[in-house]
Formats: sequence, structure tokens, C-alpha cells
Amino acid sequence: MKLMFLFGEGAVGKMTVGQELTKITPWRLCHNHVTIEPVLEVFGEFRIDVILQLRDVIFREFAASDQYGLIHSFMWAFDAREDWEYVEHIKSIFGLKEEDVYYVELVAPEKVRLARNATENRLAHKASKRDIEASNRRLAEMSAKHRFVSLPGELPFPNYLRVENGDISAQEAARIIKNHFGF
Repeated sequence: MKLMFLFGEGAVGKMTVGQELTKITPWRLCHNHVTIEPVLEVFGEFRIDVILQLRDVIFREFAASDQYGLIHSFMWAFDAREDWEYVEHIKSIFGLKEEDVYYVELVAPEKVRLARNATENRLAHKASKRDIEASNRRLAEMSAKHRFVSLPGELPFPNYLRVENGDISAQEAARIIKNHFGF
């Protein structure tokens, strides 16, 4: 069993790159909106407590399966202790050695991310993003509130890769990740 954290700022391409990785590797994808959208639909509001409980169920069941590995995409606020604890919590569910955990950070300029915020694939999978104006506003607010791009040397993990994906396709980013780690 393997685990990959695929993270970056909003609309950087995490879900799309994850989707492309599942096409060329045995990995499966659990992008963050797999749990966010149903909670928004049922409760009519963002309930992080319910979202995290749903994720825990998915992670526990996946960890007990005979699958190769799971990609989990999310926004990691490096200036928020609770996000570091969240990563450690997920790792504890899987009970893996550090060598079986991969960390992939996607980075793209704001102009690119705002363009990606309105792509057909994103809107098809994320109903909460369909009000583009409100979604763009939330992107700006989140970026102003937290730091979602790591500092040099901040992530000391052996299986860490930073991919500048502003000028490349999701397919190319997925190939870079696959080739770098030898999946």
C-alpha cells in the first residue's frame, strides 16, 4: 500500500493531475471534493467535521483493501499547525513507512489558477465552484489567509516533488510525477 498527498493552492490542478495519474499508474484518487460536495448538498453548508469523518471512513477502508495506492488531493496551509496534524493523522490511518508516502506539490501563478477555476472538468466535479465569481473570491480570500506554497526546505520528506505546472498540461505533470518516482 502506498499513499500520495497531492497538494497546492486552489485551482492549481490537483484533481486533474490526479485524474491523469490514475490513467497511467495503478493509483486511485480521492480528491478533496469527493467529500466536500456531498456534505454541501446534504447540509447546505461547509461542515468540516462531517467532511473529515467521511474521509476517515474512506481512508480506513482503502487502507484495509488490496489496492496499490491512494492519491489524496487537498490544500495544505503550511502556516496552520492543524494541517500538519491532518497529514500525520491520515498517515497514521494507513500505518505506512515513510518510504511508502509520497508528497507532490503543484505550483502555478494566480493568473493560471484563475483560468483553471472555470474549466469544464473542474465545474463538472465541483458543483460548489460553478458560481465563478464567488469561487474566484474564495480563492483570493484563502490565499490571503494562509500560505499554500511551501518554503524552500520546509518539507523534509524523502519522497517529495514540487512540480511547477503553470505552463504544462495535466498529462505532462502526471508523466513527470510518474517518471520521478518510477511508478
